[in-house]
Amino acid sequence: MSFFGDLRVVVRGPRFRRLFATRLISQFADGVYQAGLAGYVFFNPEQHTTASEVAVAFAVLLLPFSIVGPFAGVFIDRWSRRQVLLLSSLVKAVLAALTAFLVSIGSDGALFFAAALVLLSINRFFLSGLSAGLPYVIPRDQLMMANAVTPTCGTFAAFVGAGAGAGLRLLGGEGLAGTAVILLGAGIAFALAGLTSLALGRQELGPDLNAEPPEVRDALRNVVVGLADGARHIWVREPARYALLTIGGHRFLFGIASLMTLLLYNNTFTDGGGDRLAGFSVALAVSGIGFFLGAIITPWATARMTIDAWIALLLASACAALLLFALPFSAVLFPAAGFFLGVVSQGVKVSVDTLVQRHVDDAYRGRVFSVYDMLFNATFAVAAGVAAFTVPPSGVSRAVVLAMVLAFAAMATGWTVRARTRAPREPAVHV
Repeated sequence: MSFFGDLRVVVRGPRFRRLFATRLISQFADGVYQAGLAGYVFFNPEQHTTASEVAVAFAVLLLPFSIVGPFAGVFIDRWSRRQVLLLSSLVKAVLAALTAFLVSIGSDGALFFAAALVLLSINRFFLSGLSAGLPYVIPRDQLMMANAVTPTCGTFAAFVGAGAGAGLRLLGGEGLAGTAVILLGAGIAFALAGLTSLALGRQELGPDLNAEPPEVRDALRNVVVGLADGARHIWVREPARYALLTIGGHRFLFGIASLMTLLLYNNTFTDGGGDRLAGFSVALAVSGIGFFLGAIITPWATARMTIDAWIALLLASACAALLLFALPFSAVLFPAAGFFLGVVSQGVKVSVDTLVQRHVDDAYRGRVFSVYDMLFNATFAVAAGVAAFTVPPSGVSRAVVLAMVLAFAAMATGWTVRARTRAPREPAVHV
């Protein structure tokens, strides 16, 4: 079934719609908040952003996703998940208001970054609560459809939120007041997400605590052991191993491209002031359209070719996009590179998700996806660190772009070989 067909099926359930609305509002707020944070940290008119500063900011933004995420489930399985959604939303609203206040008084020191870091860390509990509660509001035979469409819709809501954040800047202006308005707007949206979660019953999302859970300390130790078990399980299963190596390599290259894009719009493509954020916002929106399109066309494409061949084609198209639209370093052409890289990114992710789900044992699936989650975010942060030493403040480096092209080409070649040598045809991706 198509993406929109799956969506029409799952939204018929009223309980699912309540949880889905909570997700969409919260991820919209995430987009607004991150737009305000990025505008303040990366596009502050009073500073000239360097690659090392961007790398540090990326580390702050991604640290919760890389480290906190795998451990969130320990507590999600012990607390009312509806209460997790409610309380985490309200705490995020308070922290967003705090960061708005700190910005308004020009305080961008340790307290500001600590508040942002805690907010993003709490968001991992919120997202984990959404995922864990989903089986309680959707029939079992629709669970795969719901798992496929909800993250994509949430990501799209975040992109819309980022666009709304850019619009809020028009109300508040280019200075500190403009950023404070954006962050406060995100806080209001976080509070609205919390209130929306009240449409669900306190115990409606579980967990079932009839059995006595193990001690938290033992559970935390089990997470570490589970991550190691998951990594070993992946390594001995060739399709899953190649899939995760590919997503790690792709995210590394995508991280370098993202840092380069920030520097280009901050220091090269625009004259300064609001033009920097406006130009970057356009590029981000175009990339978001690419992400959405990648999720839609992947099921269609894999119904006509193997998943291996589709991944190879996506990676090869990334090479072409970088050569045609990124290498000239033109402000007019560069958003097109972002669009095609967005298509590639989401298409590869959907394909890798499917391969991992099909080629790991069910008993290991949770641990494998914990490893996947850490790899997905950590490689992006590592890329920012590497780019800090290889990309100049202007963001213009033809050598780095050509190196990215070679890396994409190498991965595309590997998947082309696999597509030609593997006899069994993979079933189509279900999204």
